[in-house]
Amino acid sequence: MLKRLFDITLATLLLLLLGGFLFVFWIASALDTRSTGLFLQQRIGQYGKKFTILKLRTFHIATGKVSSFGQFVRRHKIDEFPQLINILKGDMSFVGPRPDVPGYYDKLDGENQKILLLKPGLTCEASIKYYNEEAMLAQQENPQQYNDTVIFPDKVKMNLNYYYHRSFVGDLWILWKTIFR
Repeated sequence: MLKRLFDITLATLLLLLLGGFLFVFWIASALDTRSTGLFLQQRIGQYGKKFTILKLRTFHIATGKVSSFGQFVRRHKIDEFPQLINILKGDMSFVGPRPDVPGYYDKLDGENQKILLLKPGLTCEASIKYYNEEAMLAQQENPQQYNDTVIFPDKVKMNLNYYYHRSFVGDLWILWKTIFR
């Protein structure tokens, strides 16, 4: 209950404070990518239920390539700001396992399925550790295989650890590390 109240309060405050900033970046993303400026994608949420995640679009639909403006937005995680709306809707929390596309968390078995009992988050220990995941994958000969055999299993291990040791103070510490890493 405290976590949900915290999520609603902080998301509302941030949207009020950063709303104009977010609006400007949304318009810039729309102009840059020649689209609505929003990227909507199905992700796996709590209890394995699908939800639509909101992000700023950073790549051109026609080319599938990230623009230089999009690279800036991604580098500074500005593309993640619309997820404040996901938090207000109750699809996400500030801290919890990052939601993944279908085919990963929804395929977990055994003890690892406990991760699905958690509400997905904007940040977590795994997202701090893998903040430069795209660059790491770009250096691999087979990025998909590296993700599936190295990164994803490590994220599962870290998120299961979070499941067993989560606390409000721990969440505040994760938020602190996310902001000041």
